[in-house]
Amino acid sequence: MSRARDACRETAARLDAAGVAREFLAEYVAPRRRFLVMRPAVMRPVGEVWRVGSLLLTASGELSELGHATRAAERGRPGYQSASREERREIAAAALRGGYAIGDAVNYDARPIPLDGASAATRAALAGAGPVGFDAGEVRVRWRDGAPLTGAPTLASFLAERAELLISPPFSGE
Repeated sequence: MSRARDACRETAARLDAAGVAREFLAEYVAPRRRFLVMRPAVMRPVGEVWRVGSLLLTASGELSELGHATRAAERGRPGYQSASREERREIAAAALRGGYAIGDAVNYDARPIPLDGASAATRAALAGAGPVGFDAGEVRVRWRDGAPLTGAPTLASFLAERAELLISPPFSGE
């Protein structure tokens, strides 16, 4: 676990030193009635993160599993194309109401991945079928949910590879 925590901190420091832009992390607050007035959904700011594959990394080296992402946008007029499209438009508008600028990438519904050693929460988080698991004494990253951990890259190698892609993206024209 200590190698995994160190890898997270080192990767965050490397991304910060390289000036890689961060995305926003927010909490989705569903529409609610307050007194007799219906309040629309809003994104409550939580912090900033780097999206590293299917994981989110904070500047302090905390790791989360990506839940959902959107870009802040105006709601616009209903198009009634489909219920799911209207829902996505409302979520993008919730980000705008949360104070994010149009076009800002906002991640929400992220689930923290504890890397604090032998706690019950850590064991439970790493025993599931999410993107991160514990095998052969190492924290490993699956390429898809439910995939076996055998042969999966360690968290340190996964973060190193993804950080390199963020720092020096291929086909960037440079």
